[in-house]
Amino acid sequence: MDLGLSDARALVTAASKGLGRACAAALAAEGARVFIVSRNETTLAETAAEIGAVGHRALDLARPEAAAQAVEAAVAALGGLDILVCNAGGPPPGTFDSTPLEAWDLGYQLTLMSAVRLAKAALPHLKRSGRGRIVNITSISVRQPIGNLVLSNAFRSAVTAMAKTLSAEVVRDGVTVNNLAPGTILTERVRQLYGDDLERATAEVPAGRLGDPSELGATCAFLCSRQAAFITGQTIGIDGGQLKGVH
Repeated sequence: MDLGLSDARALVTAASKGLGRACAAALAAEGARVFIVSRNETTLAETAAEIGAVGHRALDLARPEAAAQAVEAAVAALGGLDILVCNAGGPPPGTFDSTPLEAWDLGYQLTLMSAVRLAKAALPHLKRSGRGRIVNITSISVRQPIGNLVLSNAFRSAVTAMAKTLSAEVVRDGVTVNNLAPGTILTERVRQLYGDDLERATAEVPAGRLGDPSELGATCAFLCSRQAAFITGQTIGIDGGQLKGVH
């Protein structure tokens, strides 16, 4: 299937590794021109070279000014913008009781406000595109909260609600807004959370295995395609049957 992404202009954040990298790589493999952002310049430059990104810039999206800088740099390098893939590193794990108040401020800026600011900065360009796409990478926790991840549960749910509201406001401008809600996919974040106990993580997945980042990347590319133009306001689970609810 030709996804119609040849020469599409895409900005992918938190893209030096993990799920962000998988999305950037999938888009680039479909012929999109990709600009990537992450905090670590060394890892970012290596990833850009490996996936054939047009450009990259090291930025910390928890800083209020970084989102506009990311969009500005991407537009300058690409000559416009058709696709925004919003990803952010997970906030620190913890229970409600163990999480200090200052960590809530960090989670708010990193997880919620980075997505808000990126969308705000990108939307004028996406509307001009005529085929604008926003894809937010969230988590299964927006439908089924995960223990010891109170910050992720709270702020990724807020991103989901924001995206649903935004989707109805911009669909007539040719912009779709969707979310990907991964379950347990084998990334450094999952290794951090489970340590050496990946067997326990696997046992929680009905498919009997952990997800591969490329599986999420492929779904992201489809949501950015011309074939997905009538899909908006959706949260799509990629979890091997992990979600226990019916919605």
